[in-house]
Amino acid sequence: MTDHEPSGAFDLGTTRIHLGRGATAVPLWGFEWSPAYLDDYGARFAADGDEGRLVTLEPVTTSWDSWERHPAGEEVVVLLSGRVDLVQRTDAGERRVPLGPGQALINPPGVWHTADVHQPGEALFITPGRGTEHEPR
Repeated sequence: MTDHEPSGAFDLGTTRIHLGRGATAVPLWGFEWSPAYLDDYGARFAADGDEGRLVTLEPVTTSWDSWERHPAGEEVVVLLSGRVDLVQRTDAGERRVPLGPGQALINPPGVWHTADVHQPGEALFITPGRGTEHEPR
């Protein structure tokens, strides 16, 4: 499939979107959370640099077993349903932010964060993926 194949509605839960320079929005047909796909994605959109963003709609069913951080920029997290505590780790300690449906939080660049799920739901993520790091919780 080409990047702009269907011109109608699509399922954001299976087809993610890359937001890039020049106000572009490219659907990512066949998106996978595999190392090979993510490496290809990074190479494909390398010209967008730190301005590139990955938009995903993800189920939040269990608490995360790792921390992550995004050095390239701010990440927007919008909880659409469920109940989640987003936990940010800073020099001052852990900051726990409860989120309910329709609430959002911005993870600053380079701040380690994780999530504790109290009620399963769904979240929208707008992530600067370049240079993302993970570590066990």
